[in-house]
Amino acid sequence: MSRPRIVIVGAGFAGYRTAQTLSRTARGRAEIVLLNPTDYFLYLPLLPQVAAGVLEPRRVTVSLSGTLPHVRLVLGEAGRIDLDARQVHYTGPEGEGGTLSYDRLVLAAGSVNKLLPIPGVAEHAHGFRGLPEALYLRDHVTRQVELAAATDDPKRCSSRCTFVVVGAGYTGTEVAAHGQLFTDAQVAKQPLRTGMRPRWILLDIADRVLPELDERLSRTADTVLRERGVDVRMGTSVKEATPDGVLLTDGEFVETRTLVWCVGVRPDPLAESLGLPLERGRLLVDPHLQVPGRPEVFACGDAAAVPDLEKPGSYTPMTAQHAWRQGKVCAHNIAASFGDGERRAYRHKDLGFVVDLGGVKAAANPLGVNLSGVAAGAVTRGYHLAAMPGNRVRVAADWLLDAVLPRQAVQLGLVRSWSVPLDTASPEVARVPGRPEGEPAKTRPGGEPAKNQPGGEPAKNQPGGEPAKNQPGGEPARNQPGGEPAKNQPVTGTPDVAPPPDQPGPGPDVAPGPVRRTDRFTEGDA
Repeated sequence: MSRPRIVIVGAGFAGYRTAQTLSRTARGRAEIVLLNPTDYFLYLPLLPQVAAGVLEPRRVTVSLSGTLPHVRLVLGEAGRIDLDARQVHYTGPEGEGGTLSYDRLVLAAGSVNKLLPIPGVAEHAHGFRGLPEALYLRDHVTRQVELAAATDDPKRCSSRCTFVVVGAGYTGTEVAAHGQLFTDAQVAKQPLRTGMRPRWILLDIADRVLPELDERLSRTADTVLRERGVDVRMGTSVKEATPDGVLLTDGEFVETRTLVWCVGVRPDPLAESLGLPLERGRLLVDPHLQVPGRPEVFACGDAAAVPDLEKPGSYTPMTAQHAWRQGKVCAHNIAASFGDGERRAYRHKDLGFVVDLGGVKAAANPLGVNLSGVAAGAVTRGYHLAAMPGNRVRVAADWLLDAVLPRQAVQLGLVRSWSVPLDTASPEVARVPGRPEGEPAKTRPGGEPAKNQPGGEPAKNQPGGEPAKNQPGGEPARNQPGGEPAKNQPVTGTPDVAPPPDQPGPGPDVAPGPVRRTDRFTEGDA
């Protein structure tokens, strides 16, 4: 008799925990398949420390195959789910298509950057949901400080050293707090013009920092940010973004080269494609995390609207704590659906919150006890070490080294601006050259695929293709000093005609075309 197959889509907090729990309880009686575009679980709460140079990128990633015994990992992105045929259609990282049949399906696809219909934001802002975005921000901030230190123009120096973060929730607050420390450490080695220092601005339409938390935690975070020099502006947001800066809702124009978008998240568009009842883009489930009318389909994490039994009439918020706990309950209920144990409803009790503010500062209220300063910092780091499913020793070692050694502020140049567009359905995967304008990231219904996209011929500078002339092993690039434009670089107009004087030619951060999301703004988002 063949074993039943359980397919889990997504390896975020909910998907990883579901797979982890099932691998322990199934004991080989079921085939567990995990479909994910990357081979790692990303511990998102420590991502701001990657952007600030505290932790190396691999410290916040946990190998799926190395930590999930008895789970088969399939690399790919789910593009279509046929609920009647019980099949998941996906595209692999090298273009191969595939289909997974299932007896039980867990939709744990997570979330993507939340977009608002504000002019210029999609073109000039960058999100903070994946490792590529954190790596880009780390390089970008380092580059801006280095360029600012080298210029004699005070106006240009000021704009390069002004960093705007929109959204004063968990992510935005931590990015601004760590960012100010990071840039201050850089200018200590590369001083700016007399009287100038990096300026971080934190914006939010809410009336206080961390509006979703207790007011005492909010006050602690606000005090630390202001003492550090962060310009905290509540009741203010972005009205328009341009290449030279942002126009704020209070009428002020802030000249900047950096706009970090942390206004929140929205469910992965995959949930909308199922044609099932939704709650603000999240798949409606019952307290047992099952989809009504589809008992073989479970959903948890950010992609699911789970009834909050502690607050009747509402749904649990989209947080890592809920996703982690829901994953465990989901696994037990899947086992119960095969006759192993009893189903249980998802209930939760808040044990407190922690917010890392960089250095030895933090805000925390474990078990309702409000802490700040060094005590809160110790509790926060202890919590993260306990919550991480791997790499604890390496993370602790990086923290120790950061406390006694100066940070290495260098640009690796691995992720360019166009590689991490805000308007993408796949923040966990960096953009690659060659995708035509307007094509979605995950699926391309109809038409022939681009040559370096799934199902197509590899691009010349991609693995498996002929090396581009400006790549290792090829001729020097023609757009490098002393040469003509490279053949695999984006061109504007006719290649033999120079662009007008007021129109800059294509540079290293010119994208062949952004990755577009398939979801659209809703009226409530405004």
